[in-house]
Amino acid sequence: MQSDADFRAHLQAAVLPVLEPLEARRKGIVRKLTAGSLAIGGASLGLGGWLAGRAEAGAPLLVALVVGALLIAGLVALLTHGFVQDFKNAVIAPIVAFVDPTLQYAPRGCIPQWEFQRSGLFKQGIDRYRGEDLVTGTLDKTAIRFSELHAEYKTTSTDSKGRRRTQWHTIFRGLFFIADFNKHFSGQTVVLPDAAQRFLGRLGQALQNMNMARDQLVKLEDPEFEKEFVVYGTDQVEARYILSTSLMRRILEFKRKMRVSIHVAFVDSSIFLAIGTGRNLFEPRLFRTLLDEKLLSEFLNDVRMATGIVEDLNLNTRVWTKE
Repeated sequence: MQSDADFRAHLQAAVLPVLEPLEARRKGIVRKLTAGSLAIGGASLGLGGWLAGRAEAGAPLLVALVVGALLIAGLVALLTHGFVQDFKNAVIAPIVAFVDPTLQYAPRGCIPQWEFQRSGLFKQGIDRYRGEDLVTGTLDKTAIRFSELHAEYKTTSTDSKGRRRTQWHTIFRGLFFIADFNKHFSGQTVVLPDAAQRFLGRLGQALQNMNMARDQLVKLEDPEFEKEFVVYGTDQVEARYILSTSLMRRILEFKRKMRVSIHVAFVDSSIFLAIGTGRNLFEPRLFRTLLDEKLLSEFLNDVRMATGIVEDLNLNTRVWTKE
């Protein structure tokens, strides 16, 4: 792995020359956004006052706030159009290349929905699906691809006055990672966070067995692993074969290092990891200077986190050969 000094040299050579003009653009966007938001805020208050004077208006302040929020969101989209993509091409792409020159980066690309669903990690039907920041390549012997994803479903309800309300709920938001496992699986094995066991003890175990949306519950010989995860599979023998003592230990250590929820699946000849980051990894911060080495190091660490899964799970060690 390259040193911090190597990264600073890379920044000086490949990033800073294009970052300074982007910083000037960012400052201009912030000035326009501030002025526009103040103008919209004033207009919204005026609209609220006008509506309040009309007897038929139900919730004038709320209406004004909603209108103002929509206008500000539209202003942000208008002012930042093109800026985010230019930033990613100028900053994120060279950082990905620094981690490994063979990796390919597509800011607008993502893992397709059919692959996300092929993992079997999330059973909820998807009503809205989007993603970005696709990275693909081969690290040593292991082909990988990952991107940020946000999958959602919606619910619709009707209140006592007949008004319909639609709500969006997140199924998964975070980094979705796929790698070649160098082994053809005849079935499917999924490793999920085990909230039921952790909080409900034996009752949680009973609920795991009753999970009708999943395959067979797989019991393993690692109590520490089973406190954190629950495993379901189509083939008990294959699931135990895949989840060796060393692999369970590596998954457990990776989860503790990340300090977020992770889901793992073994399907066909691939391993899938869904890592709930809870944040947007590779975006510029409008209200923070781009000329900040700490911020750029955060982007580097996020790329290294994703590519480091290969080493964390020892994927380059060919335990099996494909049949």
